[in-house]
Amino acid sequence: MNLTAEARDGALLVRVGESRIDAAVAIRFKEMMRDILKEPAPRVVLDLSRVEFLDSSGLGALVAVMKAMGDGRRLELMGLTPNVEKVFRLTRMDSVFVIHPDLPGKELRHVG
Repeated sequence: MNLTAEARDGALLVRVGESRIDAAVAIRFKEMMRDILKEPAPRVVLDLSRVEFLDSSGLGALVAVMKAMGDGRRLELMGLTPNVEKVFRLTRMDSVFVIHPDLPGKELRHVG
């Protein structure tokens, strides 16, 4: 599982460098995200622009990460590919997560 994190404009930007978040990597993804979340940041923006496939295990891992963040912190998503966006829409998880289309310029903006 390839994850990189950087502080950016008051948020922690985490980039997923994999094409899939599925049952084969979901546990490792959660473990790595828990380590990354030790960095204090009120907003964590997860860049999923390279993820082409997300199954129910991957979706469950994202929800688990969001719950593990605790009060006062937000997990936001950005750069959903069409297949991943469809999973969020069909499961109505697009109403649970803040989803950004991309990272415009330097600032992280909420759209929608």
